[in-house]
Amino acid sequence: MTSEGVTPAIGIDLGMSYFCVGVCRHQDKVEIILNESGYTTTSSYVAFRPTECLIGDVAYDQAEINPTNTVYDVQRLVGRRFNDPEVQKLINRWPFKVIKGAYGLPKVVVEYKCKQKEYSAEEISSMVLVHLKNLAESYIGTTVKDAVITVPPYFNDSQRQATKVAAHLAGLDVLQIIDKPIAAAIAYGLHMKTSDTNVLIFDLDYFSFDVSIITTDEKGKLTLKATGGDTHFGGLDMVDLMVDHFVKKFNKKHHMEMDKTRNLRALYRLQRGIVSAIEDLISNTETTISIDSLYNAIDFSTIITRSKFEYISKSFFSKCIEILKSFLRCAKINKTDVDGIVLVGWVTMIPKIQQLLQEFLNVNKVLKSINVIEVVAHGAAIHAANLIHKKCEKAKTLPTLPLLDTVPLSLGVDAHDGVFSVIIPRNTPLPAAKEKIYVTNVDNQGSIPFNVYQGERSRAQDNKWLGGFEVAVSPAAKGKSKVKLVFSVDADGTLNCCVKEFTTGLKKKIIINHNKEKLSKEVIKKMVKDAEKCKMEDQEYLKIMCARNVLEEYIYNVRRKMKTIGSNDKTRLHAEEIKKMETAIEAANQFIDGNQELADVDEYQQVQDQLEKLCVGVIAKLV
Repeated sequence: MTSEGVTPAIGIDLGMSYFCVGVCRHQDKVEIILNESGYTTTSSYVAFRPTECLIGDVAYDQAEINPTNTVYDVQRLVGRRFNDPEVQKLINRWPFKVIKGAYGLPKVVVEYKCKQKEYSAEEISSMVLVHLKNLAESYIGTTVKDAVITVPPYFNDSQRQATKVAAHLAGLDVLQIIDKPIAAAIAYGLHMKTSDTNVLIFDLDYFSFDVSIITTDEKGKLTLKATGGDTHFGGLDMVDLMVDHFVKKFNKKHHMEMDKTRNLRALYRLQRGIVSAIEDLISNTETTISIDSLYNAIDFSTIITRSKFEYISKSFFSKCIEILKSFLRCAKINKTDVDGIVLVGWVTMIPKIQQLLQEFLNVNKVLKSINVIEVVAHGAAIHAANLIHKKCEKAKTLPTLPLLDTVPLSLGVDAHDGVFSVIIPRNTPLPAAKEKIYVTNVDNQGSIPFNVYQGERSRAQDNKWLGGFEVAVSPAAKGKSKVKLVFSVDADGTLNCCVKEFTTGLKKKIIINHNKEKLSKEVIKKMVKDAEKCKMEDQEYLKIMCARNVLEEYIYNVRRKMKTIGSNDKTRLHAEEIKKMETAIEAANQFIDGNQELADVDEYQQVQDQLEKLCVGVIAKLV
């Protein structure tokens, strides 16, 4: 699939419970890359210890003795805010600590190298991706840069962008983020079909359950027609049913009461024994669960048959079909319209699941010839090969251009609210010239101060300060006095600033030689990397500042409206109403002044909503 001499791109299934990476180098022949232990999939666990950070199966293996510093299922935090109800649900389930970090983003807190460390979900995901990148490079024998990464179909834009951030931190260029069901469909060549088909992608994993309908048309176009399921239901619920059953059995036999919440190590060991037993029962009708010194130095051993397992788990199996029914009903899809089923996730290997699916849908065509826990990475690898092939072919057709010097880091100024206002973006070819218009932000402002910065962070003070100047303007109402700021960088890298005041037409020129302390390539690279690392924080900062500015603007407009209300109009209002509105305005203003470290977006919006409800009702009486 890829051209000779071109480094292959990899396909990554960055799953909730495991990750898998594949490469397609020769005509759709996919190679799933083995990990250090010789397995094709690796547990999505990251563990922090006094001397090292462990990733994958080795992290999973020590989870029972290090639960508070072993992080898993972290993909659910990617691109979310701390006060998101979904995040709050998860925090109560996890043994590791999650706190509210800068700008309301969640941070995982662990003990690492004998120090307390805080990591964003994107940073932890990047550790996993670095691990996968290294596995792929060892296997292929060359540096890997390009990748296709799969995500659950319900991921929103913020979560997809955050996944890209994690990939960039890991040194990967993302060719495309694609939905897991689409990748599974590609694995079975559905993108090459030339007939109308409806295929159900049934993805049941340890932590989640996703169902999707993929349609194909005569042109081979794949469309994700509908998606649903339950993101908080999966194989773990089945394991929990088994745990409850065997804990009761253990307690009854030994006349005791095991407290699962206070014996996490015993719980982990029992869970792992049950998972192994379920895996055995996929191909065998009977197996043994045996755990030495499970609780109070008492051994646990029992034989379980496949029929007994199915009986204990019957409520789990019933719920799977109920979720599927609900999905089809909401998607307005008749089960007779389903032409085939693609199985994804290790739970779908259980014979009872496959039996119930075929009975409910009456579909004989169940696609499971590709390993169900590798199928998503399989499809992602094929898609990656296609994209890298097209990229190489396109590059061959482009004319060769002479190399030009570029602006190494963005240049801009501190807007009045502390946001970095970029005028000349990074990588703009030299010589370069760009302009922006700025206005006063308070009434009767006599001048506008400008501080010039260089960098890639959203908050001005997080970038490198280059210098500053002030421009006199004609005093007027807020937003009425304007200046045009022109930045130009010559071939030598000298930054020239020219400011024109609109009312008088006067101009002012300033030269800022930002190369007097010329940054090395290493420093520039570090600044760009740091900006990428903090991208989610920066995006959240911009959202917060936007909400804050909107509230400030609303307060300003209401105050101005109050001043324009004539004495005759005021007689139409009760003094109590005016006082209530003035008090509310003052309270909102104090909220802004009292939150110099910035509140959450929701808090600013809540204050504005309350103010609007009061003020609109009062002012409406004068209209």
